[in-house]
Amino acid sequence: MKFDTPATTNPIDRLKVVGKPIHRIDGQLKTTGRATYAYEWHDPDLHYAYGYPVGSAIAKGRITAMDVDAAKKAPGVLAVVTTLDVGKLEKGEFNTANLFGGDEIQHYHQAIAVVVAETFEQARAAASLVKVDYIEEKGAFDLHAEKDSAKKPDEKQKPDTAIGDFDVAFRAAPVTLDQSYTTPDQSHAMMEPHASIASWDDGKLSIWSSSQMIDWWRTDLATTLGIDKDKIQLRSPYIGGGFGGKLFLRVDAVLASFGAKEAKRAVKVALPRPFIINNGTHRPATIQRIRIGTDTEGKITAIGHESWSGDQPEGQLEVAVNQTRLLYAGKNRMTAMRLAELNLPEGNAMRAPGEAPGLMALEIAIDEIAEKAGVDPIEFRIINDTQVDPEKPERPFSHRDLIGCLTVGKDRFGWSNRPDVATRRDGKWLVGMGVAAAFRDNLVVPSGARVTLDNSGKITVETDMTDIGTGSYTIIAQTAAEMMGLSVDQIDVKLGDSAFPVSAGSGGQFGANSSTSGVYAACVKLREEIAKKLGFNSQDAVFEGGAVISGNRTVPLAEAAGPDGLVGEDKMEWGDLTETHQQSTFGAHFVEVGVDIATGETRIRRMLAVCAAGRILNPITARSQVIGAMTMGAGGALSEELAVDTTRGFFVNHDLAGYEVPVHADIPAQEVIFLDETDPMSSPMKAKGVGELGLCGVSAAIANAVYNATGIRVRDYPVTLDKLLSGLPELA
Repeated sequence: MKFDTPATTNPIDRLKVVGKPIHRIDGQLKTTGRATYAYEWHDPDLHYAYGYPVGSAIAKGRITAMDVDAAKKAPGVLAVVTTLDVGKLEKGEFNTANLFGGDEIQHYHQAIAVVVAETFEQARAAASLVKVDYIEEKGAFDLHAEKDSAKKPDEKQKPDTAIGDFDVAFRAAPVTLDQSYTTPDQSHAMMEPHASIASWDDGKLSIWSSSQMIDWWRTDLATTLGIDKDKIQLRSPYIGGGFGGKLFLRVDAVLASFGAKEAKRAVKVALPRPFIINNGTHRPATIQRIRIGTDTEGKITAIGHESWSGDQPEGQLEVAVNQTRLLYAGKNRMTAMRLAELNLPEGNAMRAPGEAPGLMALEIAIDEIAEKAGVDPIEFRIINDTQVDPEKPERPFSHRDLIGCLTVGKDRFGWSNRPDVATRRDGKWLVGMGVAAAFRDNLVVPSGARVTLDNSGKITVETDMTDIGTGSYTIIAQTAAEMMGLSVDQIDVKLGDSAFPVSAGSGGQFGANSSTSGVYAACVKLREEIAKKLGFNSQDAVFEGGAVISGNRTVPLAEAAGPDGLVGEDKMEWGDLTETHQQSTFGAHFVEVGVDIATGETRIRRMLAVCAAGRILNPITARSQVIGAMTMGAGGALSEELAVDTTRGFFVNHDLAGYEVPVHADIPAQEVIFLDETDPMSSPMKAKGVGELGLCGVSAAIANAVYNATGIRVRDYPVTLDKLLSGLPELA
């Protein structure tokens, strides 16, 4: 099925199941420990061994020799596979640095060997016996030091845009802002480690892994191993968090595959936490310069946003200017991004790549220019709203209600009680409020599914879509139930297996909308098959109450299925509606903080998110996504920062003791409001996504609240107490 015209009325619009607050159908499995994650799979016919990775002790250079004799002789060791043994391997499409193979070292903790033993402890002990000789080369590890050498990447990454004459308009503006902001390197810090189990049988490879994108992993693993894709079956039905860190093939799957082949056993590999942070991907640091000019009433006349980030050679930008191209009006505009070559571990997608760090800067800048113009920060955002793409005015937004988010949130949060800067006290706490706009593009990805009706009248949905804790099982069940006139308990959902039709996967906020659209398409096929078998007109047939109705005939689905059942399979593909209309999601974040007048300790008191993101498929799972994202934004604002050893080229705080993420006690009160809306140009579901929107702007709202409380403007994240102490009031 191809979606190339706006959706009209369809079975989803009945909203008998879709849109209802149904608890997650996999919830009981997870809370009782019966959901099987990657490292936990157990086949009684397999005798499992354990692999432990060895990582490079240098950040750049070459390996000249490896001595593994002692490791091979250690108790319980079954095999040792080194990067020199396998030689240079072809790199997968989605990997920037090599995962394994060859003598070149591109970053610290790059995998150089795997030791396989009977027990995990034996493998870990033997791994410490591997000796390596290197020729170390000088590397670049400091974005600030390399900023001036940063280059404009290829046009595929769309580094620059320009409309009007920014320089002239900025110089002429009566009110101007020119400030720089920085965001640090950040880790995904997911709960479940990268983990895989590999088993070979007659040249075919079975992989159980923690993967957000089944087909991407399977394809790149086949490339890396040099085998046919059809010889790999990859399963990932339950994932304990990913946040983008498991979008692309990671080395645990590669090491498990090589280890299993050499040991002739099924092999489990889980990356230790320091390996996850230094071998896996991370959100790259940014340096951002923002210039805004307005007239005396606060209307933007010039807006410019430049960003610098770093990555491995041939790497990718952190596209921190994306939202600035679309969020606010202004006739004269420019954006530019430059990429510095760094030899740190690979930078890549982390929840809301681009917009998350971009809004951390932009939404502080908007508050700053609003203050200079003498306009309330909410009113400033409202008067600079736009209903068209500012860079392509002929291209309207499919649906945009940023103003609704701001006005609803303003009333609900009690913005009228916002104090003047540094004027409100509550005991030892300085109290303030902050706001920020939220923006994230709405992406859609081709997505397939297979639905089977059996002779009991139940439906089984099969798709390689994944559930990373987001509720995919539940919203897919709701979609099938709505389409087929059943209840959710009559739907069996099977996910995360490469034997199933290729779906969107979980990432980029495209998973829910795209995967349910694929299920919608498959259900349309099944409905047509049922109608055809019964001699009904498929356009007139009504599916409800476990039966199909046409005119005065009512046939139970179980009877329609017959003894052999019926199958519908299809794939949702997308036309050019995303080209003719800009599709985006919007929101507003409100935060109240208290800052200790003596220590500078910042405590969040309450948070509110108002989201405009199309039809909400399930308000419970959607709310969970947003409050999780808000919590992540609190970490980004107040604590999360990978400390770079700029001499040796690695992240020093590479565990959950040193890399501090928020906990429940840090977030006392969170509220989420979803505006009641649909977007027929987005999909037949008329939905969008909220999982990344919920993060966008949160950190800036917190930073703005800290400024309102203290009068101290922090432009370099995170907003830690050392950046506040010198500016706090003198104590009596």
